[in-house]
Amino acid sequence: MSDFTALTNQLLIAMPNLADPNFYRTVTLICEHSTEGAMGIVINRTTELALCDILQQMGIDTKKTKKREMPVHLGGPVQTNRGFVVHEPLGKWESTLPITDTLGVSTSRDILAAIAENKGPDRCMVALGYAGWGAGQLEREIVENSWLNGPVDRQIIFDTPVERRWQSAATLVGVDLSTLSGDAGHA
Repeated sequence: MSDFTALTNQLLIAMPNLADPNFYRTVTLICEHSTEGAMGIVINRTTELALCDILQQMGIDTKKTKKREMPVHLGGPVQTNRGFVVHEPLGKWESTLPITDTLGVSTSRDILAAIAENKGPDRCMVALGYAGWGAGQLEREIVENSWLNGPVDRQIIFDTPVERRWQSAATLVGVDLSTLSGDAGHA
């Protein structure tokens, strides 16, 4: 198998032939990648919930928050009852996995309480669940032509409309997904 560099801080873009309904036409921010596996948050699928729904379920007052109607994303098929906040800047929260020196993902209540008080990070995205891969699994899927990967663009994560993120992420790496075949090229 080819030697891959760590994919942390990369966008994983589902190829058009990826039929798994959990990942069909998704863009996933890879938060952590090592020889032990990978973890990421899908950034282009929303749930029926808004941030105020999550805050209310947690008993956090929503009266002040300016982000009440911010959509909650479906971050992946694993632990869909667990919340994740992708945010910038990194800040000092109780439970944060730094992705870069400015971008992180937090799972602690304190960041949601701060967002409710309009004291949270400048930019954020809330998701339920995550995507996970075992040791070598993601690398195999890339070799099998299931995924493209490319650099993170914060504008895609935080500003691009959800329905345009898949194509925008592919365009960032110079790929027009509408012209791709699902077959891997073999000599």
